[in-house]
Amino acid sequence: MFDLTGMTALVTGASGGIGSEVARALARQGARLALSGSNPAKLRAFREELNREISHGTDGTGEPHVEITCNLSDTKQVEELVPAALDTFGKLDILVNNAGITRDNLAMRMKDEEWDAVIRINLEAAFRLMRAAARPMMKARFGRIVSVTSIVGTTGNPGQANYAAAKAGLTGLTKSLAAELASRGVTVNCVAPGFIRTAMTDALAEAQKEALNARIPMGRMGEGEEIGAAIAYLASREAGYVTGQTLHVNGGMAML
Repeated sequence: MFDLTGMTALVTGASGGIGSEVARALARQGARLALSGSNPAKLRAFREELNREISHGTDGTGEPHVEITCNLSDTKQVEELVPAALDTFGKLDILVNNAGITRDNLAMRMKDEEWDAVIRINLEAAFRLMRAAARPMMKARFGRIVSVTSIVGTTGNPGQANYAAAKAGLTGLTKSLAAELASRGVTVNCVAPGFIRTAMTDALAEAQKEALNARIPMGRMGEGEEIGAAIAYLASREAGYVTGQTLHVNGGMAML
């Protein structure tokens, strides 16, 4: 089940903690990936690692998976990203909007640039990529668009008004686009992680980790692989009757 052989995918934020596990999950199921990120050196290193680990065919240059550097705060670069993936693979079956940033601050102290940066990258760039990917997917009468949102897009979180607004907006955008594309065989869904173990959370003091885990019925943070597995399912042919949905992966922290 969930065989993605012959499918191509574009993953943003692909060299990050969650993004790299999403990429691995899709590649293990047979997809060929266009890996996107803003740090060229980090992205190249991950692409080389993934090509060594998991290879499925090539793009004509001997590389099964490719990298496409993109700064999501730059509108021109965003608009060029999907066409670049199409030029490389000739088609695009899966888009994963994973990249995101935080600029946390209490609302009363939040600077305009902190608000604007988070909305631009977490919501506006995702919309532009979804719009661009929808065209070839509609023509092919098949596509899977999956966006990584967050538990705080549903629950809210003090100090993250910008982030929560962007993630909640992404959920509404997903539902609207799902309704527009359903008749063309294109599904549009979200995965909403709770607390996921990353290099950032590993750096927390033990007391902080224990406090976080106490809020989770399963008593632990999630793993990047668990987010990757959820996205691999939604990207699969078997998930063809699932659209406009948000799959919450949070260990029971919020049962929605």
